[in-house]
Amino acid sequence: MTSHPKDATHKLIDVMAEEEHIAKHFHLPMQSGSDRILKAMNRHYDTERYLSIVDYMRKKMPDVAITSDIIVGFPGETEEDFEMTLEMLRKVKFDMLYSFIYSPRNGTPAAEMENQISKKVQNHRFDRLLALQNQIAMEKNSPLVGSVVRVLCDGESKTNSSLYSGRTEQSKIVFFEADKNDIGKFVNIEIEKAEAFALYGKKCK
Repeated sequence: MTSHPKDATHKLIDVMAEEEHIAKHFHLPMQSGSDRILKAMNRHYDTERYLSIVDYMRKKMPDVAITSDIIVGFPGETEEDFEMTLEMLRKVKFDMLYSFIYSPRNGTPAAEMENQISKKVQNHRFDRLLALQNQIAMEKNSPLVGSVVRVLCDGESKTNSSLYSGRTEQSKIVFFEADKNDIGKFVNIEIEKAEAFALYGKKCK
């Protein structure tokens, strides 16, 4: 499910931190780093509230992975608004983003708003957002090279039949050589290579 910041209570975070059977990963949609745009989106929180949730999560779970949703080019988004979004990425340092370019949908209030953003500007901002996030993700994943992580094997990779894939406790995707007997089981993987969106390694004997 996709959570909403209003539901990310201290009680929920405390339970996640205390229970060993709960993965240390939280998807917390931000949408924008501009309070003005968040208000226009009718999101009912601001960046100060968002950062306070992130701070509490990392206090309780230092190894938690935080992912988010970002919408680029919402009606009325200025260059200053977009820069605020980039600054939030630098502050929070998300492990991964699901980023989208805003497109109007018939019948929604946003579709009727003035100051719709041109596709050219939207695409340029989207590229800048991805470039920054890729840099942050590499900074977070690179230190894992040489470490051994516990991975739940999902099955064969959808993009490379010679590899299997799985996820760490922080929901990071890992590719490795394995066999069908490993599917559905936890395996220890020594990380040999890191990319922005995935890790690669070998199964420990």
